[in-house]
Amino acid sequence: MTPGLCASRRRVLYLKPYLHCSAGYIPSNTPTGIALALYLLSSIVLWIHWFRYGRQRYMLTLTLGMTGACHFLFTDARPIDPRSHGPRVRSPNWRPRATTFSGTCAFLATDYVLLAHLASTFDDAVVEKVMFIRPSRIVRIFVWSDVATFLLQGGGGGLTASNNPSTANIGTKVVITGLSLQLASFGLFVLTLLIFGLRIRSQFPEVWKTTSMGKSFIGGADWRVLYCTMCLTCIGILIRSAFRIVEFAGGYNGRVATHEVYFYTLDSLPLWIVMSFYCVIWPPRFFHSHPRDKAISMTHV
Repeated sequence: MTPGLCASRRRVLYLKPYLHCSAGYIPSNTPTGIALALYLLSSIVLWIHWFRYGRQRYMLTLTLGMTGACHFLFTDARPIDPRSHGPRVRSPNWRPRATTFSGTCAFLATDYVLLAHLASTFDDAVVEKVMFIRPSRIVRIFVWSDVATFLLQGGGGGLTASNNPSTANIGTKVVITGLSLQLASFGLFVLTLLIFGLRIRSQFPEVWKTTSMGKSFIGGADWRVLYCTMCLTCIGILIRSAFRIVEFAGGYNGRVATHEVYFYTLDSLPLWIVMSFYCVIWPPRFFHSHPRDKAISMTHV
């Protein structure tokens, strides 16, 4: 056995005759099971909140995103039989791909919808001065941007499976381009979110200090708790986005791609931590009933 290879990488080489390997490691059952338990716990709590507090359609992006991650992690947690040539053998890259497309896409959309709803709770005079993108357009602009970049990533991912090295190399570049554009798009959203809070604090200090817009589970009634929570979720998503770029840039045999620990510490774990904040800070409890709320929904994108 070639020295210096991690255990997961050696398992890939051992199973080479039995499956087509398209990732640098085969996911281990133990960390996958732990991740599944964590995502499942958060998913259950989120669904309880959703059914208990109004069943808002715009929060389905969060509940379904967390549930989708659970489904693919459960699929990935099935034991491997190296003697099996059938569908029981799992693909090593299934989990990263599942988290990328089923979870992150929904988590991004959740923050878009929440900013639009939060901005809509303020007077029009305030919104016009603190937002450089209309609240009614935030979801449409950023969701369609994500759709385009995810399609680019999916197309590039298909090319990387090619047996032709040149085609596979082109696929890698396409994926990196899609990931970079997605990061840039989300960076623009983060900028919009930060400017929103900073302008309210500097131009409308009386609004910034208002604490009667909702009620959180940790006590008090401060919309700034929700705003800060959204900022924290953005940090986790940015970490994950940067990790994916580094992973693909390093190539199939790169250190990041062949060491499973990086996937958990820089992708699954950050996403689970930040999106689980909403298990405590359930966003709809911070919003007034507003006539424009129905117009800001994923169903209108």
